[in-house]
Amino acid sequence: MIVITGARGFIASNLAEKLNNKGFNNLILVDELQNQAKNSNINHIHYEQIIDRNDFLPWFDLNGENVDFVFHLGARTDTTEQDEKVFNELNLNFSKRVFETCTKFNIPLVYASSAATYGNGDLGYDDTKSIQDLKPLNPYGWSKQAFDLWVLEQKETPDFWVGLKFFNVYGKHENHKKRMASVVYHTFNQIMQTGEMKLFMSHKEGIADGEQRRDFIAVDDLVDVCYFFYSTQKNSGLYNLGTGEARTFNELAHAVFHAMHVPPKISYIPTPTDIREAYQYYTKAEMNKLRSIGYTKPFTSLEDGVREYVQNFLQNPT
Repeated sequence: MIVITGARGFIASNLAEKLNNKGFNNLILVDELQNQAKNSNINHIHYEQIIDRNDFLPWFDLNGENVDFVFHLGARTDTTEQDEKVFNELNLNFSKRVFETCTKFNIPLVYASSAATYGNGDLGYDDTKSIQDLKPLNPYGWSKQAFDLWVLEQKETPDFWVGLKFFNVYGKHENHKKRMASVVYHTFNQIMQTGEMKLFMSHKEGIADGEQRRDFIAVDDLVDVCYFFYSTQKNSGLYNLGTGEARTFNELAHAVFHAMHVPPKISYIPTPTDIREAYQYYTKAEMNKLRSIGYTKPFTSLEDGVREYVQNFLQNPT
């Protein structure tokens, strides 16, 4: 059995689809089941059982010997949330219990960390360096940093474990994320509604409006890497998961307009005050560590990824 937490969410539902396509239907899906907004993400998924998040840890303690692999992708991902108790419960303590049970039964584990752990990027985005001095910009980032540090301190671990620092992911099944959905998703919807896109102004000297840069990765590329680690189960540790390229929001918006065959029309609005101080102006994953262990598949370009997402999913929802 393969366990996937956060299974009805954006990334995990794409991973479940990938595993189905590889012939794996023995999936144990774990999620918070009261929220019905994400049900459509798994309507097409073949699985063995679905378990409410609140019931999972007792189930895992009783059934761990029958579990072959865990993808722990469930988390509270709202970067505007300021209640540290929420993150301590869902992102830190719950994750510790998952890790401890994987250790108890020696179950291979891949879990979701985040590029938010790198903070403003002053210390770079190098996954071969110590993470001890990283300073995230919000409680979400701190919760992921705290768990990464805790994992590295453990004397007893599963024989194989990997934490993946996801950069800016976009792709199908993210419509339930609302404000936290990708800029690709929001650009498409704004163009559909108004014919234009409003990007955030720059509030940093030397950076023009819309020239903030991020490492945008297509969700299909991300789940390919997850499957690579499932297949190899070697080289435990923390790994970046981006493309290794930093692209501007202006470039992203132009790619969406182009994919929709609409003339570009972009304006700029102030960055909301609740995220302004914690806003990352530049992210770029160093990807040599992943490449060094044998991952050779190229990452999708922003233009190709946006075109596929817009034309094959956003314009043709199923």
